[in-house]
Amino acid sequence: MKLATYKDASRDGQLVVVSRDLSTAHYATGIASRLQQVLDDWRFMAPQLQGLYELLSSGKARHAFPFDPARCMAPLPRAYQWASAPAYASHVERLGNLPAAALPAGLHAGPMLRQGGSDCFIGPCDDVVLASEAFGIDFEAQIAVITGDVPMGASPEQALDGIRLLTLASDVCLRSLGGMLGRPMTAFGPVAVTPDEAGEAWRQGRLGLSLQTTWNGRKVGLCDAGAGMTFHFGQLVSQLCKTRPVGAGSIVGAGPASHPDWSQGYSCIAEKRAVETADTGKPKTRFMKFGDTLRIEVKGKNGQPLFGAIEQEITPPA
Repeated sequence: MKLATYKDASRDGQLVVVSRDLSTAHYATGIASRLQQVLDDWRFMAPQLQGLYELLSSGKARHAFPFDPARCMAPLPRAYQWASAPAYASHVERLGNLPAAALPAGLHAGPMLRQGGSDCFIGPCDDVVLASEAFGIDFEAQIAVITGDVPMGASPEQALDGIRLLTLASDVCLRSLGGMLGRPMTAFGPVAVTPDEAGEAWRQGRLGLSLQTTWNGRKVGLCDAGAGMTFHFGQLVSQLCKTRPVGAGSIVGAGPASHPDWSQGYSCIAEKRAVETADTGKPKTRFMKFGDTLRIEVKGKNGQPLFGAIEQEITPPA
């Protein structure tokens, strides 16, 4: 099934079920009003939402209405936890300008997770409001998962069982600042989907579909999100709960999709600049400026968007 959260002037929005083709939606009123409620009581509420989803997708839901991504908040507008890891060795290699054999020891031992701000995510069509172009504005297009409760010490296989939803994410990165200041916000796609919606493309904790990134109308990335992934999502979640349990409503990202074959483009500007520096001694590609637009999406094997698209503009404060 596919789930989204509509804006309603509250912090957590209103849960809606979205049809398979993303054309219609239906409020989940009577089952749950917020996505976090569903994650807290998944086994009871998910089957009810699934029934509504099947009814909606068949065109038989009485109170369906056209789905509008512009009305969406992030599927989970705020979360108990948001963590991501550079799950692609080629990304780490390029940014560190290292050969594969010389990758940081930590990457060989396991994924290097980092915590991000999770108190206020931005929606798929919200402007990215930033104070200055001088911060080195970048994006990190990636796939993320939303978990149920996962116990401390869970194996990668057990952690995979704890994944409830897949979604699309774009981490806003300010490369000139670094640290927490350099990661001020994260945007998420219009809908989150259960893994079965990806069909055979969801295999062994990886999503084998192309992550498409378009910057100012020019396609810059067409990266296979599964093929170059060194650590699968079960390993990422398992690493997160190595010393503590992970609560329902935690979000884990895989970092910008990357691939050893550079012909697939890039999912963050920093990686492109690193390649240019290695080739010519200096970067040629600029970071983002006010007025720049970004579109990120994943299309299924049928050519239809799986999550809808993140479509945003970089803007200064009003």
